Amino acid sequence: MVKIKNSGTNKKSVTLSVNPDNPQQRHINRVAQVLEQGGLIAYPTDSFYGIGCDLFNKRGIQLIYRLKKRPLKKPFSFVCDSLKEISRYALVSNYAYKTMKRLLPGPYTFVLEGTKLVPRIMLTKRKTVGIRVPDNKIALSIVQTLGRPIISTSAGYDDPWEIKEVYGSYLDIVIDGGMFNQSPSSVVSLIGDRPEIIRKGKGDVSSFL
Repeated sequence: MVKIKNSGTNKKSVTLSVNPDNPQQRHINRVAQVLEQGGLIAYPTDSFYGIGCDLFNKRGIQLIYRLKKRPLKKPFSFVCDSLKEISRYALVSNYAYKTMKRLLPGPYTFVLEGTKLVPRIMLTKRKTVGIRVPDNKIALSIVQTLGRPIISTSAGYDDPWEIKEVYGSYLDIVIDGGMFNQSPSSVVSLIGDRPEIIRKGKGDVSSFL
């Protein structure tokens, strides 16, 4: 197992077992509080275990970039809890709205033009963003309780205990929402109302072919 060189961060992460069908609100409140305070978490989605932080936590985002060894020119996607919230962070045409209403929540990442609310570090050169509304009650409960989107990038492991082993010194909370086989979301650009399949993943993209 590859260990990440610690750069001065030495947190002791807490593991929370959260019911995937009926998330305990006391646990969700605790997670939201950690995010509010600038912490990092590992959490389940409908396609993988993700590492995330508050969308407006620049230091947290920068740390995730380092953990993932990802260039800054490739922004992460982020999780919203509804189409209404998506419309705050992206320009949504009638076509895009109807498309997302049909497919969300689900294992898709939609690329749209970002609004001025989105931090610059999360925008591509073309001012676009990748937005998810995963079909996972834990992830959606976190965003709803926090009141803001959270960063979404794969932790790379199916087992929350393995995630803790690898990233634990950087994470405040690792959520155990059960084990499942990770499969990336399908990525579809809806820019200009011309759907473009960027990546075929778990979500069915046959309607765009």
